[in-house]
Amino acid sequence: MYHYQRTYRGPIRALIMDMAGTCVDFGSTAPIHAFRRLFADQGVPISVEEARTPMGSEKREHIRALLAMPRIAEAWRVAHGSTAGDGDVDRLYGDFVPVQISAIAERARAIPGLRELLEHCRSADIRVGVNTGYGREMIGGLLAALAEQGFLPESVVCATDVLAGRPAPQMALKGAIELDAPCVQACVKVDDTAVGIEEGLNAGMWSIGVAVTGNAVGLDLETWRSLPEAEQGRLRERAHQALLAAGAHAVVDSIADLPELLTSLNARLARGERP
Repeated sequence: MYHYQRTYRGPIRALIMDMAGTCVDFGSTAPIHAFRRLFADQGVPISVEEARTPMGSEKREHIRALLAMPRIAEAWRVAHGSTAGDGDVDRLYGDFVPVQISAIAERARAIPGLRELLEHCRSADIRVGVNTGYGREMIGGLLAALAEQGFLPESVVCATDVLAGRPAPQMALKGAIELDAPCVQACVKVDDTAVGIEEGLNAGMWSIGVAVTGNAVGLDLETWRSLPEAEQGRLRERAHQALLAAGAHAVVDSIADLPELLTSLNARLARGERP
């Protein structure tokens, strides 16, 4: 029995980018600074590696995931005399918000290549939006800083705007609707975390990883540029492999590489390929 399979052969029409580590805050350092300060204030210091493990998640869930890590859970019991519960998560989230807002404001610089990417998207009739694991209450200053740098995304979706954050597809799908995408195959989700890649895949979109500027390397721009070329190569390769293992259709070093990739995706779509 013949089964008709519809195939979209048009061009990319919507680009949905994560924020920290993808289009702003090279190295995605703002959340790490905030989480480490939050837990240090509770007498439970955490490492950079621990703070980065749940990255990409909605921030309340990020706190919950940190508290569930065996070493941190034990350190919490020693410091506080009991296992952390829902009340502790709520209290920590309340304390976290102002710390995160401050950290975001200090690290609101757009990642190199953003302006050129936006110019490419305008010329190619690709609408641009962002989504983020940050709560809506955290990003007012960040959006204002990006506007001053020439970036006014047509869609902004926060984890607190939907019922389920990453890896659920809801943020990406809400973005696609707001960008008036003709279908999910015409959408590209770009993220620097495994959970963000999974979000894009669950939404049925092209899911692209960003390696060097994001969580997978985790270094600010000045530190990255100071590294020997061999060390840069080692960290770049490790980050690429981690994002490919998460299911990314492709991985780039930074958003500066996206115009060329978007052009190649158009060619793949024209051949009948789909994500």
